[in-house]
Amino acid sequence: MLSAQTGLNKGIEYLSNINIVLAILLMLFLLFAGPTNFIMDLFVTTIGSYIQNLPSMSFRLSPFDNSTWVQDWTIFYWAWWIAWAPFVGTFIARISRGRTIREFLIGVLAVPTVFGGLWFAVFGGSGVYLDFFKDLPVMDVINNKGTEVALLYVLEQFPFGTFMSIVAICLIATFFITSADSATFVLGMQTTNGDLNPSGSIKLTWGLIQSLTAIILLWTGGLDALQTAAIIAALPFSIVLVLTVFSLMKAFKEEGALKREKKSV
Repeated sequence: MLSAQTGLNKGIEYLSNINIVLAILLMLFLLFAGPTNFIMDLFVTTIGSYIQNLPSMSFRLSPFDNSTWVQDWTIFYWAWWIAWAPFVGTFIARISRGRTIREFLIGVLAVPTVFGGLWFAVFGGSGVYLDFFKDLPVMDVINNKGTEVALLYVLEQFPFGTFMSIVAICLIATFFITSADSATFVLGMQTTNGDLNPSGSIKLTWGLIQSLTAIILLWTGGLDALQTAAIIAALPFSIVLVLTVFSLMKAFKEEGALKREKKSV
């Protein structure tokens, strides 16, 4: 709420920049302090596997077995991101005002996708390497204590492990805060008739509502309740997203026709 109060060009921007700098530094440290060759080999291999399997896995629903993997992981994450799409999409559009479509696609799709792939290769690859080649019980830690503890366990196996663990915890916090910032800002815009700079009181109100909602859901049902709420919220938005695609194509056509008309004049 404090960062959202200061606006886009102050608290939100500063916090986002600090967040991404810390993330890059932590990733680079683990990349070079850890099994660098293994991580880069894994990165290249998994990028190829992703491209190869993306079409088939996008339509996979496992009709011939009783596996719940698709429901527990793939469909849940689709729903999770669809639930966030109205907030994140509108926020990105707001901060990208003045950019071209090409710049938007590179900055929002291409760069984050490559960075995300490298991020998972570095952290996931380090854990896999320790478990497979150093015989450290990383999987046992995941199964018995959870993936959160496993992250700290993996970092402790490298130099400055305690310091890196503190940085990782700070990163987790700032990632949550910047995500909530975007939701708070967009909700403020949507409830003030599209005001690009909603007032502080509006943002404070939505920040309190989000905080209280999260607290109640976590208190009453734990993370499962929060995940269920996200999936339920994603259903109507999935229809809206399909309509948005057609709306965007229509807007592109109208803008193209307008530009051609201006050139002819």
